[in-house]
Order: sequence, then C-alpha cells, then structure tokens
Amino acid sequence: MPAAPVLDSFALLAFLYGEAGEAQVAALLEKANSQDAPLHMTEVNYAEVKYSVLRKEGADRWMEIEHALPTLPIRFHPATRELADLAAIYKAAYRISLADAFAAALAKEKKAELVTGDPEFKPLEKEIKILWLTAKG
Repeated sequence: MPAAPVLDSFALLAFLYGEAGEAQVAALLEKANSQDAPLHMTEVNYAEVKYSVLRKEGADRWMEIEHALPTLPIRFHPATRELADLAAIYKAAYRISLADAFAAALAKEKKAELVTGDPEFKPLEKEIKILWLTAKG
C-alpha cells in the first residue's frame, strides 16, 4: 500500500482559502480520514502556512485555523537531521525555497506523492512523484 501523500503549504492554503485545487485536497483529506491514514506535512510547511495566514488575514483568523487543524487528518513531522540534510541537497540542486525543499524531502523519505500546485516543484518531477492540483479538481 503506498504511503499517504505529503502536503506542501500551497496545498493546505488552497484548501483553507478555497483556491484552485481545494476539491482535490478535500477529497484527499476525506480519504485519509476514512482510511485512518493521515496525510503528511512538515512543521516547516506548517510554519509557512501560519506565516501566510497571519500576513494575509491576521491573528484572529489564524487562531480559528489553529483550533481546526487538529481535526484534520494530517500528521506533522519535525525537521529531523536526516530530513534537513535531504532538504539542503534539494535546495542547493534545484534552487527552491527552504520550505519547499522540506516538503520534497519528506515526500522522498516517505516514498509518497507530493500534493502541490506550486510550479517551483516542476524540476523535481524526476526525483519525487507529484500530484498537481488543478482548478477543475
């Protein structure tokens, strides 16, 4: 059985903001809930989500989201040394953001699909499997 997918911050923000790809992320969350197999996300990507919400909508909105997050079937992973080493390699090789490098590293470590709509991941398609979010789904 393949590992549950890894969400990057783009995917979770699409879900939270009702943006393109929201339905795909919602379907993945429903499936994860029904199979008791949570999706994965790094704490680094969590920080990026928090930063984005705080910047765009403020602390009150973040508090709402923060209270709702534990109800979602997402397992948050710390930045271990092994994960950091692989993230550093991806950041150096592909010139991607540090948060994106951690998402890619977790997907590689878990042998899981990375769920994103961020075109910054395009060069990594030979390294990791990517489930691209679309406006339709």
